[in-house]
Amino acid sequence: MTVQHFTPEGMLQPAPYHHVAVGTGATHIHVSGQVARRADGTPVAPGDLAGQVAQALRNTSVGLAGAGASFADVLRLTFYVTRWSPEKIGDFMAGVEAVADEIGLQLPMPPASLIGVEYLFEQDVLVEVEATALLG
Repeated sequence: MTVQHFTPEGMLQPAPYHHVAVGTGATHIHVSGQVARRADGTPVAPGDLAGQVAQALRNTSVGLAGAGASFADVLRLTFYVTRWSPEKIGDFMAGVEAVADEIGLQLPMPPASLIGVEYLFEQDVLVEVEATALLG
């Protein structure tokens, strides 16, 4: 395996992600911001944060697979969520948990950031996911 995830003693625990990832290898993979759209552009789960998180992660998985990688190779995830507030964490995590087994996303997740933004490129887009992976 080219990526090792862990949370050292003395860092905030529990968290829904690991705090540290160590990657060794030569091929870097960057999956651009994925949203809740099917390949033909059809929106998925309008107005439903959990549903959009799940679909954006599915799309991220497709991008990783296209490069010969999986979530096991992911060093870091970045989530952008529109009009974020702490009360939304339950819906956000419900979306992650709903799809984790399907796409091979281990929980806790790799190191991750959740960044609140006012809006994304279209009004109905609630979340965007970016991934960085490493292959040996």
